[in-house]
Amino acid sequence: MNRWQFFRKLAPLLALMVLVLSACGRSDLSTLRPQGPVAEEQFGLMKLAISIMLIVIVVVFAISFYVIIRFRRRPGDKTIPKQVEGNHKLEIIWTVIPIILLIILGVPTIQSVFNLSKDHTKDPEAVKVVVTAHQYWWEFEYPELGIKTAQELVIPKGKTISIEAKSADVIHSFWIPSLAGKTDANPGANENIMYFSAPKEGVYLGKCAELCGPSHGLMDFKVKSVDEASFDRWTAALKAPTSLPSDPAIKEAFVSKCLTCHAVGDQGGPAFPNLTGIGSRETVGGILVNTDDPKYSNEGSTYDNLHRWIKDPQAVKPGTLMPQVDLTEQELDGIAKYLSELKLDYEQ
Repeated sequence: MNRWQFFRKLAPLLALMVLVLSACGRSDLSTLRPQGPVAEEQFGLMKLAISIMLIVIVVVFAISFYVIIRFRRRPGDKTIPKQVEGNHKLEIIWTVIPIILLIILGVPTIQSVFNLSKDHTKDPEAVKVVVTAHQYWWEFEYPELGIKTAQELVIPKGKTISIEAKSADVIHSFWIPSLAGKTDANPGANENIMYFSAPKEGVYLGKCAELCGPSHGLMDFKVKSVDEASFDRWTAALKAPTSLPSDPAIKEAFVSKCLTCHAVGDQGGPAFPNLTGIGSRETVGGILVNTDDPKYSNEGSTYDNLHRWIKDPQAVKPGTLMPQVDLTEQELDGIAKYLSELKLDYEQ
């Protein structure tokens, strides 16, 4: 009775833990909702592995309960149970069955490993993207198209996207949970390759999956799948000339304090995120969502988010390499307004 009361008291605590842990998950970061062929193949392997484990668990528990009930010691029974040590039949059974299960799991796993490691860097039909990871942002270069952007990977739906991942500093890991698995982005000359595709239009969340510093958990990016015509317009818009702020004072501050590192169009430096079209992006800094939707705790307009980010980037992403720029309030307002209006009109 005491043991039963203990479990009755423990049950509400366990239920509370389940609720708390379930709140830690996010549907847009789940590998259990595959949205592309690569993710679907990986999900199939997960289902196969989980099915095998469930079968093993059910069989083992069923045998255990049967043995516990069938061969329990009865009152007054002093006999020694029959010993099965050295029983070759049993030893063969519990050796052969795991081997069969490993073969069932191993064969499709090996096939998928080779299938998903295909090199599409020379595929003329694939869109090539060189991904460079930085603390704590992502750079996307399309070498065949001659364009470079940051934080938002725009792709044509249905096309194979060939990724070459590398790092500008420490080890990072490129991961789009609903579209593909992870690949490390390492510093140095070595580049890791992977590929994926998104059959449907939409926005997919990407993350860094390798602990890389204090703001590792804030190193997000977006993958935006659009139709091919929109992708072509986006490419052309990135290449088009971009005008600087019309106000001379704001232009002077922007050129002297922002374009020394950042680039807009064909102007500025390449060291830090390209700001062309930043007003069209889903987020600022990868995590400040440009929306007034109250379901986001950090909601705000593009202007508000840019103002917050430029004013104190360390408050948004601790450890980020972007310095706090010495700007007057007028310059800060003017630059945030200019960048929020720096949009690429490419979607239908």
